[in-house]
Amino acid sequence: MKRNFQRAILLLLCQGLLSSPVVVEAEENSGHIQQEDFLKADSAVLHDEMRKLWTDQVTWTRSYIASSIDGLPDQNKLLERLLQNQVDIGNAIKPFYGEDSGNQLAQLLSEHVLLIGKILDAAKNNNQVELKSHNTEWYQNADDIANLLSGLNANWSLNVLRDMLHTHLQLVTDILDARLNNDWDADFTAFDKGIDHIWQVADVLSDGVIKQYPDQISE
Repeated sequence: MKRNFQRAILLLLCQGLLSSPVVVEAEENSGHIQQEDFLKADSAVLHDEMRKLWTDQVTWTRSYIASSIDGLPDQNKLLERLLQNQVDIGNAIKPFYGEDSGNQLAQLLSEHVLLIGKILDAAKNNNQVELKSHNTEWYQNADDIANLLSGLNANWSLNVLRDMLHTHLQLVTDILDARLNNDWDADFTAFDKGIDHIWQVADVLSDGVIKQYPDQISE
């Protein structure tokens, strides 16, 4: 299914964010999905809102990549919006798994975003040593996210989550490579695949919550 989403992601941010908690506050009535939405969700709403959050992940990532490659003036605002999405995803699990787990997820996802910036920077400078190092960190970060989530819910298989997150990283890499090489057809293909795949990720997460908390989420 073809979709018309905004264009793509990335910028290298100062490393200070990697060692401190990510704090991004959504403005009131900003359109962001709020933690309270998940408290009152039925299964259909939970699926829809989880898909919305993860669709935003792919969409704003792609926009940030494109802006950073082209040196556009909106790249800092795009990074800010993308980091907000990581907080939104963390908030989405707080009603079920608590404040600390939600914050840990948001922090790991924010590190994921910042590592994309480092990878892009290394690729643009053809620094193969840094590119390999940051790519290794990126995949380790994905494994850390899978470990965190699988520890919260037995329905979230560690191996399944790890494989799905690795596929997500590959599709982001495909977008990055395509845009660096001005291969727009490859960019569009990777983006479409990325959306289809991230819906699978979102559904795995939603289904796991519903199975774990059947009394809290109505059909």
